[in-house]
Amino acid sequence: MNDYDSFAEAYSAETENNILNEYWARSSIMALVGDVAGRRILDAGCGSGPLSAALRERGAAVTGIDASAGMLAVARRRLGDDADLHVVDVRDPLPFADGAFDDVVASLVLHYLEDWGPTLAEMRRVLRPGGRLIASVNHPFVEHLTQDPRPSYFENTSYTDEWTFDGRSFPMTFWCRPLHAMTDAFTAAGFRLAVLSEPQADPAARELFPDDFPNFAGKLGFLVFVVEAPPSTAGG
Repeated sequence: MNDYDSFAEAYSAETENNILNEYWARSSIMALVGDVAGRRILDAGCGSGPLSAALRERGAAVTGIDASAGMLAVARRRLGDDADLHVVDVRDPLPFADGAFDDVVASLVLHYLEDWGPTLAEMRRVLRPGGRLIASVNHPFVEHLTQDPRPSYFENTSYTDEWTFDGRSFPMTFWCRPLHAMTDAFTAAGFRLAVLSEPQADPAARELFPDDFPNFAGKLGFLVFVVEAPPSTAGG
């Protein structure tokens, strides 16, 4: 997994209130979660905790996990010492009981994984019957069209991007897969697709970032899935 510990503080500061993360990626998740008051939510790959904070403000009981202890240290400062935070890699078994959560949110997490299967199976396990997974990923069309040389759209491929913080460069590896492979993975894990969204940047960002907003308006950036764990059915 990419080493967020190396730039946790800088990443958190840069993505706290920008268009791409706050007014596009996170706002698209929040637009789909709806009324979460009283719901138990697992924020998988919670990072420094901005999504957890927003869900808590809506009345949810939030548990956050992330592979980066550095990011969780920032999250604990944001959320308080009593926050339910755990250093857990989403590729590993989750340390929670079956059906422990009403919802799982995974904002810009799955595209770091070569194989979605084990992670989705664990997310499905810790959801109660009827629970939801709300997950966003980089849009596969954007990744396909912007890579050079352009790979086959239909293959599971990786690429490395260079992120720069405080004058230092950090390699970040992403995994691309076609849209049908994504939906197939959810189905194989026992989920039922409820919503497939191609969100636009939040119009609220237009007034906040008048110079930058035209670079984002009307463009593809992310896919957001809402998939459901079907209720168990009685019968013999």
